[in-house]
Formats: sequence, C-alpha cells, structure tokens
Amino acid sequence: MEGAETMEGLSENLEDYLETILVLQNENKVARVKDIAEKIGVLSGTVTSALRTLSEKKLINYKPYSFITLTKKGETIAKEVLRRHHVVKDFLQCVLLLDEKKAEENACRMEHSMDKIAINRLVQFIEYIYQCPRTGEDWISNFTTFYTQNKIAEANCPECLENCLNRYKTNVAHERK
Repeated sequence: MEGAETMEGLSENLEDYLETILVLQNENKVARVKDIAEKIGVLSGTVTSALRTLSEKKLINYKPYSFITLTKKGETIAKEVLRRHHVVKDFLQCVLLLDEKKAEENACRMEHSMDKIAINRLVQFIEYIYQCPRTGEDWISNFTTFYTQNKIAEANCPECLENCLNRYKTNVAHERK
C-alpha cells in the first residue's frame, strides 16, 4: 500500500520517518540523516527528500547538514504511530504467540495497511482485552492452551470465572472509594 494516506494526510512512509525520528530522538536526543537512512534502510538522498516534506508540514525542525528534531505536532503524531505499533506488536507476540521478528514485521505492515478507523478499533480492542475483568491474563493464557492444543481447557473455566468475578468485585470496590 505504498504511498497510502494515513494520519494527518501523511503517507505511511512519512509516518515511518516520524516514528524513526522519535526513536532516534529518545536514544540520542536528536536524529541525523545518516542514522535515519540506516534505520529505515534507504539512501541518504531519499531521507533528505522526506525530511523536506515533513519540514514543510511543520512536523520536524530540519535544515540541511543539521540535526533533526520533531516539532510538538510531529511528536504527537509520532507517539501515536509508535503507540499503535507497540500495541499491535504486543498483541501479535503475547496473545497470538508470533515470534518477535514476525510480530514486528506484521505490526509494521498492519499499522499502515489498515485504515485509521480499523487500526484504532483494533488498538482499542487489544487494550480492552488487557483491562476488562472478564478477559485479562487468565483469558489470554487459556487462548494459548486453545491455540496449542486446539481445544478449550474446560478444567480451567471455573477458576477463570472465579478470577474474573474477583477482579470485577475489586474494581467496583476501588471505583466506589
């Protein structure tokens, strides 16, 4: 889906640049063209062209031969792209049990190939799975059993239901305080 429009009318490639700059900024305080090119796997000239576009959109602070930093707006977009990426990767790795490399590759493709509504809904669903007292770790663990043995571990159901009820009661008691 090369060049598809995503957040803020940015192509997936430009989103990748923002995400990469954020990661480099977190590691080194600033990003350099050479580092961006290396991390994304493109030539420096390709990076320079993308940086000009991002600078025109006021998403980065960039002048040739200088360090690159995100503007406040660029940082906001980059953090959202990175959040979506981490949530989807975590789901693929921890719930669907893909190895880390496969989870990373698929998360990167999914975050760009799905439209904004679908990816946001998926991210919300994943966050819900981790927060809802009817799901949680025991639910995910039981999926692992289902995945590996192709059957529901019915012996775990009473304990799972009891854990769910206890989490629910704890959450309700906490909310009333």
